[in-house]
Amino acid sequence: MADVQAKIDVIEAEMARTQKNKATNYHLGTLKAKLAKLRSELVNGPGGKAAGTKNSERGFDVSKSGDTRVGLVGFPSVGKSTLLTTLTGTRSEAAAYEFTTLTCIPGTMKYKGARIQVLDLPGIIEGAADGKGRGRQVISTARTCNMILVVLDAGKPLTHKKIIEAELFSFGIRMNQKPPKIKIVKKENGGIGYQEIVKQTKGMNSDVARVILKEYRISCAEIILREDVSVDQFIDVLEDNRAYIPVLYLFNKIDSITIEEMDILDAMPNYVPLSSQHGWNIEELMEEVWSRCNMLRIYTKPKGQIPDYDEPVILHSERNPSIEEFCMRLHKSIILEFSHALVWGKSAKHQPQRCGKEHILQDEDIVQLCKKSGG
Repeated sequence: MADVQAKIDVIEAEMARTQKNKATNYHLGTLKAKLAKLRSELVNGPGGKAAGTKNSERGFDVSKSGDTRVGLVGFPSVGKSTLLTTLTGTRSEAAAYEFTTLTCIPGTMKYKGARIQVLDLPGIIEGAADGKGRGRQVISTARTCNMILVVLDAGKPLTHKKIIEAELFSFGIRMNQKPPKIKIVKKENGGIGYQEIVKQTKGMNSDVARVILKEYRISCAEIILREDVSVDQFIDVLEDNRAYIPVLYLFNKIDSITIEEMDILDAMPNYVPLSSQHGWNIEELMEEVWSRCNMLRIYTKPKGQIPDYDEPVILHSERNPSIEEFCMRLHKSIILEFSHALVWGKSAKHQPQRCGKEHILQDEDIVQLCKKSGG
């Protein structure tokens, strides 16, 4: 592992002294491909196999529960444990010294009928992705979350944000990004086929694509770029192990900074200022988690009764949830006896609308399921 890290350092040094222009795109593409392969080897072990043999490299063993999982990531002593207690009522040891939390503490937050699992992860340090502290365990668990909340101390330097971003990035987490629209199909023969649907302005071209594929020992493939992408995004698709997760930055302890400092923070995207100790701005945080996790409430309505507004079924809008997914969420056997559904709400053209299992649901729809006659 020391040899791999040494190779990474050499490539990073060469990239730092290489000027970025059209003439060096080819060379930088080769270096980036080599760097991605070495980082993958460093994280997953030789051959790219997932590191899971050592407890220090596996994620924390916490069973997934609730409708959505959210992880609290940050440096030691930034108020993650206090925030967990404020959000969920779960007691996580908090103290004025660093590294109070040494394992993953789960709690459940209830909001708009959804049960959201919140994980208080131990504080990470610079070099976490390379195995320092319990960094790999923390980041491996963060990869399993639907959303990551990066908790920062509002009174500490903003460089802490950059360090955490770098650690998550090097472990394959792509923050607030969507998977790039790149299609790579490996073939038995025929060489490299390259097609751009959209003009490329970020350094990608057929020569760069070919040299990167050569580094991955791919000699025959069809490449289609459906959007303007960077070399890094192209490599991400080749690696095929990236996690695209929404991230929200929580600036905690805002009671310790001035109004002028708050104005500076206010210019940042994807952030929520709060004080977990005093309970300030917790409602905005919960609303941001709800909207960024794309959660929908679907209410069940038994025949001849009023809808159950207390216990909605929670689905996620990015999956375009259908009535079939709604049935599967209730119980797998329901779909076998399904005839049709009556739907009231935004997705219905009239109230109610008789729908099949392919019908796409929207937030706060009411659904009454009807069984097959004689079933």
